[in-house]
Amino acid sequence: MANIGFIGTGIMGAPMAAHLQAGGHQLFIHNARSRPAQLIAAGATMCASAAEVARNAEIIILMVPDTPDVESVLFGENGVAAGLAAGKVVVDMSSISPIATKEFAARINQLGCDYLDAPVSGGEVGAKAASLTIMVGGPEATFNKVKPLFDLMGKNITLVGGNGDGQTTKVANQIIVALNIQAVAEALLFASKAGADPAKVRQALMGGFASSRILEVHGERMVKRTFNPGFRIALHQKDLNLALQGARALGVSLPNTAAVQELMNSMVAHDGGGLDHSALCQAVERMANHRIAGD
Repeated sequence: MANIGFIGTGIMGAPMAAHLQAGGHQLFIHNARSRPAQLIAAGATMCASAAEVARNAEIIILMVPDTPDVESVLFGENGVAAGLAAGKVVVDMSSISPIATKEFAARINQLGCDYLDAPVSGGEVGAKAASLTIMVGGPEATFNKVKPLFDLMGKNITLVGGNGDGQTTKVANQIIVALNIQAVAEALLFASKAGADPAKVRQALMGGFASSRILEVHGERMVKRTFNPGFRIALHQKDLNLALQGARALGVSLPNTAAVQELMNSMVAHDGGGLDHSALCQAVERMANHRIAGD
């Protein structure tokens, strides 16, 4: 059993931390935005700063929204770096810039500590079910040391390569998911506008080559109009920004990613950033002046 630090106990982080706690580990937590009462009631120690978390824990896990948040938590005043001692491990499970990740890892390494980038896929449902896909970048020995913790939070756990490669994999994941959501939205909109029952169209397509997890889960959300967030549009918008920034730096073109990003931008402009990313269908519904389902 280990002393584990966990910074960022929000929609995703709280259930992830709870699984570590249920696995018998002692948690030292810090969350600037809220007080995770259930974790504290189960024995977690609330720390006043990220530095205090780092002083108490052997392995420090971050689960915060964006690149600037990770930088602030790591290197800001009373950040993780201020509390580190040689031999500790920092694990960033946020979804952030691969380029910045390499810089952060190098700075942590200079303090005599190891660094893993380990973003996840699976949303709130996967976090609660401990079935997340975890994509890891960093040294193999460090990965092997931390893997028992990953096993408590996820199912499909892969060491992809060195630092930054985990984040690169997550960006690739978000490209695929976004384009699939858009494809399902357009297909169901087309079917509905043509007069077919979108629920039955979805059911029929689930038995063919067009079947996908997106069609199964997000297609149902589009038909039933259940857009309470499992993964918010604003966060997916951020991830596609990372994809397009990376593409620009690499000199490659991602035309369909750019198109879907504009629809994400439209959703945020219409106050839809807090909805589940399946609500992307609303952007194409506005252009067609027709809803997939409902009044």
